[in-house]
Amino acid sequence: MQTNPSIITRDVDKIAAKTGNVYESISIISQRARQISSKMKEELSGKLSEFASSVDNLEEIFENREQIEISKYYERMPKPSALAIDDFMAGKVDYRVREEGADEK
Repeated sequence: MQTNPSIITRDVDKIAAKTGNVYESISIISQRARQISSKMKEELSGKLSEFASSVDNLEEIFENREQIEISKYYERMPKPSALAIDDFMAGKVDYRVREEGADEK
């Protein structure tokens, strides 16, 4: 992945400059992070569904090396919020600003 998963300091002025309002920018970033998170969750669930067993007995559950590797891969991936910030700052996120009178119609 191109994004560093560690915590880094972000310049709030640069984030706010995209929309003119820091809160609006954060709202857009959070919505994009939810989209990324749900997509990642669907992918992970799809991959792990192959390993699902119909047996509820804890004594018969065994470790599957491939399942562990898939889980570790997703744990090492950058967080959805970091990916969303990078997408927003690179201009890859499309957004619209609602007009005030649009909700009343």
